[in-house]
Amino acid sequence: MKATWNGTTIAESDHTEVVEGNHYFPADSVKRDFFKPSETHSVCPWKGTASYYTLEVDGKTNPDAAWYYPEPKDAAKEITNHVAFWKGVTVG
Repeated sequence: MKATWNGTTIAESDHTEVVEGNHYFPADSVKRDFFKPSETHSVCPWKGTASYYTLEVDGKTNPDAAWYYPEPKDAAKEITNHVAFWKGVTVG
């Protein structure tokens, strides 16, 4: 699987975890140069509290386009150290 945004591959892995239709990429498959921490958080009743990244590629930003669960609940332990995408990021 590959995640691309603004014409650039931002993550690529042969082993993603699929949860609720979203591909979660292992942290070591993510190209960190394009990720900036965000102050945004959200809560899922069964996965826990998510944190977000803003993507920056070639001078363009995509706020909160990637998310992860720093400490997922037991029901979602398979996405520990994984990152997922939305907001125009193409995954396929």
